[in-house]
Amino acid sequence: MVQTFDRSLHTISIESCAPAPLWTLLPKLSVQYPENTISTKLCTNTEVVCDVLAGKCQIGILPFPCLEEGIIDIPFVREQLFVCVPNGHALAVYDELTMEQLNGLNCLLRDEIGFWTELCYQKMPASRFLIQKNEFEMQELVRTSTLLCFTTNLARYSGNALHRRKIIPIINEQADVTYHLICCSKQLEERLRDISRRS
Repeated sequence: MVQTFDRSLHTISIESCAPAPLWTLLPKLSVQYPENTISTKLCTNTEVVCDVLAGKCQIGILPFPCLEEGIIDIPFVREQLFVCVPNGHALAVYDELTMEQLNGLNCLLRDEIGFWTELCYQKMPASRFLIQKNEFEMQELVRTSTLLCFTTNLARYSGNALHRRKIIPIINEQADVTYHLICCSKQLEERLRDISRRS
């Protein structure tokens, strides 16, 4: 019990609505707090807000501003969603698309992408999604199949996985988000604002 309590004093816990902002935040937090362990978890937007307010985590990340009383809100990084369409596909003639235009088409989808999964199901109810947990298998399917897939300005595929695809921005308002860091600690606020300014 004493060891668990001691660890909790040296742990910064973060709950995020999506993985991408963590890729930017974690290295910078590690520099700011080299003596601390950093733990992360993907959660729903509601869980993030509730757990920050309850003190269950020190930092939350949301895809929108948080106006809850007692919460400090800091704009962080922007992420925009793109659809990757095989060359020769009927949609490849477009320079921008909406999720409504994609509705009904089958797509590859990466596992554990947070609120993006919910958005796809909500905006594309007639589509079927092939959820991929393994990164290698996802890359191979993207490279060899004709199924649509997604990427963002923060998450790019490695190698030549997308070289036979046209990357088209999705123009729905919900597909272009600015993440916000939230916390209740004035001590954390200054550090987080400094990290945000440098991002």
